[in-house]
Amino acid sequence: MNRKYRKTVIAGNWKMNHTATQTRAFAESLKAILPKSKWCEIVVCVPFVNLPAALKAFRDTRIAIGAQNVHYAPSGAFTGEISAEMLKDLGVRYVIVGHSERRQMFGETDEIINQKMHAALNAGLSPILCVGETLEQRELGVTMERITLQVKTALANIPADRIRRVVIAYEPIWAIGTGKTPTVEQANEVCEAIRTIIRKLYGARIARSVSIQYGGSMNEHNAEGLLAQPDIDGGLIGGASLDPDTFIAIVHAANQDHA
Repeated sequence: MNRKYRKTVIAGNWKMNHTATQTRAFAESLKAILPKSKWCEIVVCVPFVNLPAALKAFRDTRIAIGAQNVHYAPSGAFTGEISAEMLKDLGVRYVIVGHSERRQMFGETDEIINQKMHAALNAGLSPILCVGETLEQRELGVTMERITLQVKTALANIPADRIRRVVIAYEPIWAIGTGKTPTVEQANEVCEAIRTIIRKLYGARIARSVSIQYGGSMNEHNAEGLLAQPDIDGGLIGGASLDPDTFIAIVHAANQDHA
């Protein structure tokens, strides 16, 4: 982490877990153990139906609420979809865009993700853009090529003055939910490469201000080592974010005084 230039962001991605009732209970448990440090931005990304409960439960805290998906159109005949303006009107601040599960299970292409990025930014939301490679792509040695394509396509035609609101999460697909993680050096290498891509697109000043998370099975055991890396500015946490004690342990790791 490098707090001189950018904020550290720890975001929980609950995926399809917890009810509204469980969300309220989670909030009460988490609030009881929140650290006093303000170094770290804490985000909880909950299912759509839990957003009102989460917003109400966390309204007296500095915890931001995020959604896990968004549609690219502002309105229209898209049964079951949610627009960026709907999220913004509720009070949502963040939204996950391009998670590997959306890409793999629901057929989201890089082009669709670009449209969603524009929709989120147009509404004033902060998108958490997910990028990452499969195990096959890593073994073929094309990790950087795949990451470069994903980042460049997702950010196509997004002006420089909006990039500072974007958080990028590197999530090696082969590490999500498997308990496997790259070495801290491997994880930082890709995050550093992402920053290099941003620098080539937008210049050095913007590149060093963009927060880049690691999102592949970060937990209370490996968080401190990962977050000590110079280009890892937080985590997008899956299963470990469902338990308040485990989640707060990762927040404590992020609040260590790393340069």
